[in-house]
Amino acid sequence: MSTVLKCLMVLALGFTLSACNTVKGVGKDIQKGGEAIQKAAS
Repeated sequence: MSTVLKCLMVLALGFTLSACNTVKGVGKDIQKGGEAIQKAAS
């Protein structure tokens, strides 16, 4: 995996985690982040 992709994934995860207020929200945000990464990889 390229370094740029890894950096983008870390940034996306950071933005995702900072946007939620509850544990349930964290789970949903991580799931959406994973879906976005899968789309980008396709």
